Formats: sequence, structure tokens, C-alpha cells
Amino acid sequence: MDLLAQADRITMNRERLLLDAKAQAALLAGIGYAAPQPRMQIPAPGTAALATMETGVYLMGEAGYASEHDQKIARWVAYILAGGRVTAGTLVSEQYLLDLEREAFLSLCGEPKTQERIAFTLKTGKPLRN
Repeated sequence: MDLLAQADRITMNRERLLLDAKAQAALLAGIGYAAPQPRMQIPAPGTAALATMETGVYLMGEAGYASEHDQKIARWVAYILAGGRVTAGTLVSEQYLLDLEREAFLSLCGEPKTQERIAFTLKTGKPLRN
């Protein structure tokens, strides 16, 4: 599926994750890595796509496949993927999409059910469906 590039690294031992990440960051800094220029002209799918995704979220909830909190998370994801409530084809920047993601993340972090999920996953390494 080409999800990883040849230059990507995998750390199998969790105990070494931070150490390996620091070493990779130091290596990249040493060879003069510069982040790519952010994209500025990304066409957003817009409100029609958002409505379609929200319908899917609703139907999954009605069918019992998604809890109320799952649906809340999925609605935020749909909002981000659609580029917010914009007309289809509106050109947005990468930073705009990252700002939408940050807004969603911060909003969800204030939810007790999200905090329970994070704590459970950090403790057990498994997801919590609440």
C-alpha cells in the first residue's frame, strides 16, 4: 500500500521509541533537513461531502455500530475532511486544515469520555469503546 517510504523507520521495542526518535531527529538536523513548503491550494470537498459523511455517521449510530461518543468523534473527522462548512472546491491551505484538526482535538480533549479513552489506552495499550 506504500504507506511507508524506504527512509521511514520502525521501532519494535517500545522502550527504545523515544531514544530512536531523538537519534533520527538529530540525524535529520545534522544533514540540514528542511520541512517541505506547506500546500496552499487544496480544494476542499465542502458541505455536500460533509452532509454525506454526517449521514453515514448517523446511520452507523442508528444501527448500533457507533456509540454516541464515537459519533461525536466521527462528526469532527468529517468536518475536518470536508474542509469545514465551505463550498465544494474552495481552495484552502494546509495550515487551515491543521487548524481545524487542532480545534477538534482540543474540543474532544475537554470531553470526559475522551479522557477516559486516552487514560485506558495509555494504561492497557488497547482502545476503549465508551
